Amino acid sequence: MKLRIHRGEMRGGDFWRGRARALIPAIAILAALGGLTRSLNATIRGSAHDFSGLHPQEQICIFCHTPHDADLTVTDAPLWNHQVTSKVFVVYNSPTMDASVGQPQGASRLCLSCHDGTVAVDSYGGKSGSIFLGGKVAVGADELNNDHPISFTYDDALAALDGGLFPPSSTPSGLGNTIRHDLLIADQLECSSCHDVHNGPAAAAVNDNLLVITQVQSQLCLTCHNK
Repeated sequence: MKLRIHRGEMRGGDFWRGRARALIPAIAILAALGGLTRSLNATIRGSAHDFSGLHPQEQICIFCHTPHDADLTVTDAPLWNHQVTSKVFVVYNSPTMDASVGQPQGASRLCLSCHDGTVAVDSYGGKSGSIFLGGKVAVGADELNNDHPISFTYDDALAALDGGLFPPSSTPSGLGNTIRHDLLIADQLECSSCHDVHNGPAAAAVNDNLLVITQVQSQLCLTCHNK
């Protein structure tokens, strides 16, 4: 839209033309902020987890969730509709690690119900799918012993014992609250501690592998690791 002020329409035409020119940078800034707002409000639509192209009605949520007849076998699974992995993984282990790492639980097991390489993306609603993840995104296909450990208790006691971790109950996460509040599930570190499957505002702002904290200058790592 062009802002036009014609000579003779009002007295002081030069003054108003100057005001109009002065508004142009402000309008540009507002437009840019509007684009930023849309980016920060991004959702699963158009993200790496938008599988609507695989559904005849282009549904998105159905690949993981259902309002009826949900799978209740995984604790805290939100109306789960996808086949759950039954794989027993080789998990991360290190002589320098003070935490005890178990088999993936809760949210992590749900993530691995596609990312294990054995369960198809389109295995939902009781159907056996045929589209499997591969390569780097199939993080569990070559076991979990070469990935960051998950499904272990990360609390202040572990931080004190380890000496190289920040206490999660009092350390800011950078997302508005503490590590414990924003990143952990019942004091457990899971896949969702670093990734937001729904590409919410924090992940959309980072725009990097659905991470909630940027990897620039190792900010993600240094949120928890006191190095």
